Amino acid sequence: MKLQCDVEVVNRMLPTCGMKNRGKGARAVLSIGKHIDKTSPRTSIYLMICTAKDRAGSKYKLKDNIEKFFSWFVDEGKATVRLKEPAVDICLSKADANSLKNFLSAARLADRGSDTSSLPLSTLTPVRARDVEKPKKKLTIVSKKDYPLTSNFPYSLEHLQVSYCKLSRVDMRMLSLKALRKLDLSNNHIKKLPATIGDLSCLAELILHNNHLDSFSEALCLSTLQKTLQHLDLSQNRLQGLPTQFCQLRELVRLKLDDNKLVWLPFHIGRLSKLRFLSAAHNQLALLPSDFRRLSLENLDLFGNPFTQPNPLDHTIRLTFPIPLLEMASRAVVNLRIPYGPHLIPAHLCQDLEVAKTCDCGQVCVNFFIKTAVSMNLHQVSHTVVLVDNMGGTDAPVLHHFCSLSCYSEFLDNCLQKGMR
Repeated sequence: MKLQCDVEVVNRMLPTCGMKNRGKGARAVLSIGKHIDKTSPRTSIYLMICTAKDRAGSKYKLKDNIEKFFSWFVDEGKATVRLKEPAVDICLSKADANSLKNFLSAARLADRGSDTSSLPLSTLTPVRARDVEKPKKKLTIVSKKDYPLTSNFPYSLEHLQVSYCKLSRVDMRMLSLKALRKLDLSNNHIKKLPATIGDLSCLAELILHNNHLDSFSEALCLSTLQKTLQHLDLSQNRLQGLPTQFCQLRELVRLKLDDNKLVWLPFHIGRLSKLRFLSAAHNQLALLPSDFRRLSLENLDLFGNPFTQPNPLDHTIRLTFPIPLLEMASRAVVNLRIPYGPHLIPAHLCQDLEVAKTCDCGQVCVNFFIKTAVSMNLHQVSHTVVLVDNMGGTDAPVLHHFCSLSCYSEFLDNCLQKGMR
């Protein structure tokens, strides 16, 4: 039984001599195995600790020698084994939680003097230098010949870049790296993202620049990435749209969507209240969603999109008189913030309510409305704006929805008054 982790051996007698412990752990390999005791002809079970400074290892007898286990934080990879002789505490940290649990279980059996045949024992031999190196935090692979085929990625990685390796899919070994904070898979051939990327509970940056993605799944939008993802780069892919649920990624600060085939931005993009940097240049955007007006950005780049020249008089009417009862009920649910869900109403009604539009009067409309586009200066939502076109413009058309003819008429009257001024 072997365990790799950080170890600090604390002598409990030092404080009585007016001395302090070093207070710093070192990377080590712990082994539980047989050793011939010089004081007795019998073979005993020992715990051996090998570090970079002491690769030959220090040995501690286990049978009837463990005073106590401190394992309150074992799920965090931390534990302490208190020995009777010598009077030391062996403090373990930064260990794999499952491996640590198995190791403590073996140590407990050895302390009780269990039959050695039932113990997963190791040979107590000096370790190699690479076995006691500090955990690797960062790994960069930018060539296919350097890509590991037979060995796993170091479990301690926080930053992994794998580029120019012609990957057609995300390697499932990457998805077991629970400490990963940044995953850069740019410049590959990835066509689809597995939903299990959402299980990377620490992931703050996901770089997928220059791949073959044609979709971004709803499952990812509803995963733990909602609480962790701050930087997402989907530029130079084949995306035509993003799901409505995309705006559940509310921790996003930077979003890059350049050089795709996007014909629309997420309907509720205004819900990304922490978004500060948005780039969606060179797409197929003709209009911006009405929720776009709620953004508060530092930098915005929408250059190279075929924005249409808006005319408030050009409109689409989807109204009937009287308003259907279903529409009136749907509006009431949203306006009054009545809880709903697929356990209460049909799923298709939930989907309709998720894309409810807000009228200029503050009320909502769902499936019955009047729609038009209005030009908006992008400086209203961003401090810095990259020019929209080669003509030096910073205006773009934004959709407006109206819940009734009276609201639309009032809007037109206001436009006319502004034009007369």
